[in-house]
Amino acid sequence: MSDTARPLSVLMLTSEWPRDAGHTAHFVRRQVHFLEAAGVRVEVFPFRGAKSPFRYASAWLHVRRLLARGTFDLVHAQFGQSALLALPRPRVPQRVPLVITFRGDDLLGIVGDGGRKTRAGWVLQRLSRLAARAADAVIVVSAHMARYIQNGKPVHVVPSGIDLDLFRPLPQAPARARLGLPADERLILFVGDATDPRKRGDLAQRAVQLLDPTHRARLIVAWRMPHEHIPDYMAACDALVFTSLQEGSPNAVKEALACNLPVVSVPVGDVAERLHGVAGCELCADDRAETIAAALARVLARGERTDGRAAVRQLDERLLTEQVIAIYRAAVSGASAWPAAPRFTTARPPAARGL
Repeated sequence: MSDTARPLSVLMLTSEWPRDAGHTAHFVRRQVHFLEAAGVRVEVFPFRGAKSPFRYASAWLHVRRLLARGTFDLVHAQFGQSALLALPRPRVPQRVPLVITFRGDDLLGIVGDGGRKTRAGWVLQRLSRLAARAADAVIVVSAHMARYIQNGKPVHVVPSGIDLDLFRPLPQAPARARLGLPADERLILFVGDATDPRKRGDLAQRAVQLLDPTHRARLIVAWRMPHEHIPDYMAACDALVFTSLQEGSPNAVKEALACNLPVVSVPVGDVAERLHGVAGCELCADDRAETIAAALARVLARGERTDGRAAVRQLDERLLTEQVIAIYRAAVSGASAWPAAPRFTTARPPAARGL
């Protein structure tokens, strides 16, 4: 059987895994699901380092035992900290290629309460860059993250994909009825932990409070719930407000677009790229509450859904899975032995059909 025809066997290392309904790392499990549906054999090793050297050492030893089987074609580390478990690169019985996906804080650093990087974030950022030097290929979820990789290896921009079967336009009235939400108010959706300083739920709340009372607007927070419930909230609400201080490629924005929900966002991550050309969405010029409130007021005055779904069809998880598998095969075949200068590629999956 040829290398391109033989099913790949991948060991996926991840420090984030949805162990309960409200966990936010659903995108990792979704990628595994679509990889397996495409014929890739994936064994997931989830672990929680919790900043504990002992936990990392224990997980490192476990990964060494897994690799000693000699049954994996490739290791895929989700997040920079997960890649530490694959270093130094063992030969068991031969060197196994390493692909790393960086998703945000690992490369950008962890931002604290005052908007400054924490010491732990500084350490994580540097360890992630060190791990990138040992990788055969690097994936980043947004182009603005690529500049942090200086390893002479290929850097591929592959955003987190969307399950377009789950996130789709739905009628508003039935969704509100299912969620027990009022039919006579304008509802502004905030997806995430509103108490996390990095998400700035207080900023979103202030912006909603600044709206003219005639809008009868209320902030609805969707957090710690099964991910399958989020499409109902996106159908029930009139707009998504996004106020994060730092992001890679925020899934909530892309999922809202897939549901044709208008988005009002501060400029963060790849949001400007996602909202470009989508009528009815607003990219704020700054992150002042007054600016966000003015954008929300314009969206509510229009009172229309968007055609955002057309803008994210190319982010269908099935199509991006093809890109990831191509990266895997290039790493396994040795095609990632590039010259000294880094090479950057952006995911260009085939055009979506019938979505």
